Amino acid sequence: MTTSVIIPTFRRPAGLRAAITSLLGQSCPPDQLVVVDNDPDASARPIIDNMQAVARFDVTYVHEAEPGVANARNAGMRAATGRYIAFLDDDEIACPHWLESLLYTARALGRTVVFGPLRGETNEENHLRRSLAQRLYSRIGAEDDEALTKPFGCGNSLIDRDAFSLSDEPFKPALNETGGEDDAFFAALEDQGATFAWSARAHAIECVAPDRTSWKRLLARSFAFGQSATQNAVMHDRRDWVRTLMWMGIGVGQLAVYLPLALGASLFRLSVAASLVDRSAQAAGKIVWFGPFEPKFYGAAALTD
Repeated sequence: MTTSVIIPTFRRPAGLRAAITSLLGQSCPPDQLVVVDNDPDASARPIIDNMQAVARFDVTYVHEAEPGVANARNAGMRAATGRYIAFLDDDEIACPHWLESLLYTARALGRTVVFGPLRGETNEENHLRRSLAQRLYSRIGAEDDEALTKPFGCGNSLIDRDAFSLSDEPFKPALNETGGEDDAFFAALEDQGATFAWSARAHAIECVAPDRTSWKRLLARSFAFGQSATQNAVMHDRRDWVRTLMWMGIGVGQLAVYLPLALGASLFRLSVAASLVDRSAQAAGKIVWFGPFEPKFYGAAALTD
């Protein structure tokens, strides 16, 4: 069974080197690594030239000059040759048995999509921002492998491509700047009968850069997470307006409860403050999910940062 690992990258040379280096020492190396450089200036090319000389597997470089997170993921999918496709982001470092664990779980549990744990790490000094960043950039689950009823995001995941019928653009280009393309992707796989699993030993670290721990960036990320629930109902092949209104109503109720609690907990520096701030921002996102209220993190928006 052949495997391909896809790493989309955008102007993160140190992170990309760390991510690729973590693949060089895998107990079960991939057959192919696909690095998609989404920088119009092709800044990642020298890194890949160096890695191609030392890797024990094929390293495929793809320059996707049109900025956008969905564009990058789609380019990676087109270049990947493996049956099993694993996704690692350019700010993630995989443990030595990462890929072996994902593959083992997929086969042992007979599941077509597998997710592993992420631990967010940051040097942020502000206690509340550090706690919120660790919460937002971590993925915590059971201590043992188990079946899941719902998916997570792309970073640290594996799919059995043979189980699905995928278009040339399985990630929606409409989400190039806002993100959420992975939520829509896994929702589409679920429509095709995807079965999900948790691989407890497939650990990875997400390195959170200082520019992603400002209040503006953290709250925007929480807000966008909340928006995705409502947006998925709207972006479904058959727009589900009943489910859309349901999520908006849930957001109103959650905001009424969590916002006052978050303000009080932050004032008194309680340990639950980060969780309540996150829940409040997500609740607001469920309500205000459309058009000009969508935070933009990627693609053309990233070029202006």
